[in-house]
Amino acid sequence: MNVQRMAFKVHGMDCAEEVATLKREVGPVVGGAEHLAFDLLNAKMIVSERASASSEAILKAVAITGMNAEPWQEGAGSGREKSGRQKLQVVLTILSGGLTALAFGLHAWSSGGFHGALGAEGMGHTHMAPWYSKGAYLGAMFAACWFTAPKAWLSAKRLRPDMNLLMVVAILGAISIGEWFEAATVAFLFAVSNALEGWSLSRARRAVEALMDLTPTLVQLMKDGETVSVRPEEVPMGAHFQVKPGERVPLDGLILQGTSALNQAPITGESMPVAKNPGEEVFAGSVNGDGALVVECSKPASDTVLARIIRMIGEASTKRAASEQWVDSFAKIYTPVVMILAILVALVPPLLLGGAWADWFYRALVLLVIACPCALVISTPVSIVAGLASAARHGVLVKGGMYLEAPAHLKAIAFDKTGTLTEGQPSVVQVAPRNGFSEQDLLRVAGSMESQSDHPLARAIVAHVKSKGVAFIPAQDFQTLQGKGATAVLDGRAHWLGSHRFLEEQGAENPDIHAQLESLEADGRTVVAFGVGRELIGFLALADAVRPTSASTLQGLREAGVEHLVLLTGDNEGTALAVGRQVGLTEIQAELMPEDKVKAIEALVAKYGQVAMIGDGVNDAPAMARANRRATWVPWAATPPLRPPTSP
Repeated sequence: MNVQRMAFKVHGMDCAEEVATLKREVGPVVGGAEHLAFDLLNAKMIVSERASASSEAILKAVAITGMNAEPWQEGAGSGREKSGRQKLQVVLTILSGGLTALAFGLHAWSSGGFHGALGAEGMGHTHMAPWYSKGAYLGAMFAACWFTAPKAWLSAKRLRPDMNLLMVVAILGAISIGEWFEAATVAFLFAVSNALEGWSLSRARRAVEALMDLTPTLVQLMKDGETVSVRPEEVPMGAHFQVKPGERVPLDGLILQGTSALNQAPITGESMPVAKNPGEEVFAGSVNGDGALVVECSKPASDTVLARIIRMIGEASTKRAASEQWVDSFAKIYTPVVMILAILVALVPPLLLGGAWADWFYRALVLLVIACPCALVISTPVSIVAGLASAARHGVLVKGGMYLEAPAHLKAIAFDKTGTLTEGQPSVVQVAPRNGFSEQDLLRVAGSMESQSDHPLARAIVAHVKSKGVAFIPAQDFQTLQGKGATAVLDGRAHWLGSHRFLEEQGAENPDIHAQLESLEADGRTVVAFGVGRELIGFLALADAVRPTSASTLQGLREAGVEHLVLLTGDNEGTALAVGRQVGLTEIQAELMPEDKVKAIEALVAKYGQVAMIGDGVNDAPAMARANRRATWVPWAATPPLRPPTSP
């Protein structure tokens, strides 16, 4: 029976190991693992519409793995509720460590010292662990193996030995030969490694939660001449909704009425607010400027650019799961080899060489214990935590600890522009007075008028004027001209400010000024002109300033052996080329949407092999996730995950 595309919330799917298990068990039920897709961050399993299976059959197949599933409901996978399983995992790991320490302490007390509690208890040691110490050791192992034992049992039933099975066999073997401390330690360290993996996933989930906060929870839907508040999921395509000044856009759509400048930096990466007019597209998550807009919904909430970004992050996290979980690949070979060797050690000498059965069985158990690669399993997570903590202290979030050493193999690095190579916010880079006015005259007028506005460019201008120590003039009758500029009365005279186009409308431009402004705009500068009547007082040029360390950092990467440095940005081509010239980049791709950045990264991976992506915006996340050597997400580490909504 052909069914429509189904999705399930899978409780207990917390790492790529569970994904692999689900593919093995559910794959045959739906006609092949290729019909399954997984969003690990949201614990979501998606079944293709081409699959042949009923919902009941899929749920039964999931139950066989020891996990349980339920039909997906929108909002169920938001990640806002911390996994109860993860909390229990942390508690059990701490309990295991505490009980192990307690048991060892009791054993040391009963044997007269720590030396008596160490050593091979099963090989003639005189200070065997007392019953109360053994009880504590058993409690420690029980807590540590709470999640590992069911996986090991499933592995044994399916005759697919993995690291979980080897760990459990090693623990049982250690108990059999009387090595209680060894058994508890192995169990505890393996639990620690699993808890660290869960911690890494939890941190990624928190990052996705921050992305979801960019979308308003309510839409001001226009219906029958009235405005009603509804959830974004309830808005049909073609419906009209209102976005007030300063609000975030809740859905993708086309402007029907109104003009405004929107801050699209979180979505497209553009460093400056973009002027939008009727007929132009707006994106969910963008911040509206000072104009009220009426927008026609063009995409459902589940298919906005921001929703696709979040979905691509989750999907990318599982596409590379097999390579990330290299220990599992190692275990597929190592585990059966060790178990076969142990069986041979137990059987061959007694059968062929006349050895004592008890002696060689004991030796086989010792082999299982010492062959347990606990050091290998635990060493990588511990080193990862140390590296991640060090990076976090410097404001850097490395997305995927397994690849901390990846830079040594990189052939190419792709960079976002806004907030990565640049400061990420506009600043005044040129003050140009005209017609006999001084720089102080221009700054006084600029500061006085812009202090009445909350526009990002206005804030940058006010900050610059204050830094120069110029006093403001009281502004009266300040009025905003949507999409053009503003007017105000200073010292009894009507002044104006605005864009290059508004300057032309005021008749205050000449050919020389026009050529100069065209040149500045071609270099990615945003020009704000100021005048009184038909006379131009001057203009200020603003730009997203390049970080002082960008050029030297890129040069250092070249000297370190990274052959190709590429700029990927959603900003316009003129700005991208200007920034590229300043930092010394020649490989530049501009005006890219998030999905275009993903394609660009995939092309780089196909061409150069080892590729990393560095960025700081929401729009960079899918491209960073698709980089085959993990991305470095700068600079939102642990606190806070996103800039305030008013920042570019």
